[in-house]
Amino acid sequence: MTTAFVLGGGGVLGAVEVGMLRALLERDIRPDLVLGTSIGALNGAMVARDPTLGVIERLTDLWHAADGSRDVYGEWALRTVSRAVRSGTHIYSPEPLKKRLYNELGDVQFEDLPVPLQVCAANIERAAEHWFTTGPVVEAVIASAAVPGLLPPAEIDGEHYLDGGIVNSIPVGRAAALGATRIFVLQVGRIDRPLTAPKRPWEVARVSFEIARRHRFVRELSELPEGVVAHVLPAAGTSAKDDSLLAHRDFSGIAHRIESTYAAAVAYLDEHLS
Repeated sequence: MTTAFVLGGGGVLGAVEVGMLRALLERDIRPDLVLGTSIGALNGAMVARDPTLGVIERLTDLWHAADGSRDVYGEWALRTVSRAVRSGTHIYSPEPLKKRLYNELGDVQFEDLPVPLQVCAANIERAAEHWFTTGPVVEAVIASAAVPGLLPPAEIDGEHYLDGGIVNSIPVGRAAALGATRIFVLQVGRIDRPLTAPKRPWEVARVSFEIARRHRFVRELSELPEGVVAHVLPAAGTSAKDDSLLAHRDFSGIAHRIESTYAAAVAYLDEHLS
């Protein structure tokens, strides 16, 4: 049996994946393969480097530090407007996120990780889904998390990348294609909420993205080969307010999201794996 952890995107809601990871690792469920997109790439890189319960404390500290400082998306409004005017493409600097990642992961390479890791990003020049499997892990995570409009495209070896959620937000099909026979899907809860028609201009892009994301995920789940089992772990502590225009800046409630999702994941695993 080959076990894969698939960690999907979702910005600040990615904190719920820490609760899921704790529930899995407490049951001594370890991955043979980790795939991550956007914030899932960050969480996935951490667990691929340390697939033990010890990583939960480091992830929890990392998320609480983000809550305390809010430096990733916490700049003054005037500064973000100024950057948007100057760049024409983004409102936040990628430097705070880079600093945090280098503090945690340093110069670690994919080849150094004890568990194979793959990170998804959207390649601009090739208009294609790209999977990082070699080289510096931090560069790949930055590329995978380059949210359009919020952060600038990441440049690697002369090509540019945007958030992997554009092309493959929850890569369950990729895990099966790589030989996984048991897949644990760590998702942030958005796929569970009903969609309604947009009423404001900024809601149009969000709803459009959600349709594309959910359509691919549901299709890939239905097309899993015989003998492949996927467990979609439940997220808790999230709601429709997390889809608001400025929700990407709201790191409050992280502890509640982690703990409530941990409880939900434990209940799920007790029911389905007992």
